[in-house]
Amino acid sequence: MKFGIVSYNTEYGIRPDDAARAAEARGFESIWLPEHTHIPVSRETPFPLGGELPEQYKHFMDPFVSLTAAAMATRTIKVATGICLLIEHDPIVVAKALATLDYLSGGRVLFGIGGGWNREEMTNHGTAFEHRWKILRERTEAIRAIWTEDEASYHGEFVDFGPIWCWPKPVQRPHPPIYLGAVSKAGLKRVVDYCDGWLLVDPQDDSLERAARELDALCAARGRNPDDISITVFATQAVDEALVERYAAAGVDRVIVWLPPGSTDVAMQVMDAAAPLIPRYA
Repeated sequence: MKFGIVSYNTEYGIRPDDAARAAEARGFESIWLPEHTHIPVSRETPFPLGGELPEQYKHFMDPFVSLTAAAMATRTIKVATGICLLIEHDPIVVAKALATLDYLSGGRVLFGIGGGWNREEMTNHGTAFEHRWKILRERTEAIRAIWTEDEASYHGEFVDFGPIWCWPKPVQRPHPPIYLGAVSKAGLKRVVDYCDGWLLVDPQDDSLERAARELDALCAARGRNPDDISITVFATQAVDEALVERYAAAGVDRVIVWLPPGSTDVAMQVMDAAAPLIPRYA
């Protein structure tokens, strides 16, 4: 079992370089940073977790810049988007940015992606909400082509280019692993079809276990080895031995500890509380 942290990455919370240094010193394997480029003031889309939108969602800093700061302040910890809203980005630009980060960090990038939930935010980027999953797949496949081909090309409904030259290539071979945030059966199919791993925010019921069994069944139907798909869970509760045992039984490879959006001191306390589990489950 690997352990990571996720920070809300706001300008008033713990800095990404400080969080990464502290996490690395305590033995955490990875730091994950989320993304919202902005939050439209006029918004009809409900917050998917229910209730009012938390204040910190308005304050997320740029994940690519922040992960670069984290990588330059550390030596071994992996730096991960958790998640990148790829449907709001040009895939050629993202491929270049993350390949550069993978090069500068010595091969430490993990690429978490998702389709997003905020319709108005996507609209501001010119992305139609109803096409977001097709766009996500095409942009993901296009980035993989750029990372792995010297003269890359891609021809789809929403992404069309090539052949092009684009360096550097990532240090990791064949490319940094790509993880998709998914909760539905359709989302799990997408994980199996074009990704290397599955990300989810752990619910309080048994849906993790049911979804893990569904993932195995989809792998069998599509001819993929389920062992080739890494499962990462963002814990929604205090991480203790019982929770880790539950995750391990469900086939989870990595558990992510949420850092609170406020003070640096409290973030350090949360890391300190989870750190003793790391050597126990290494």
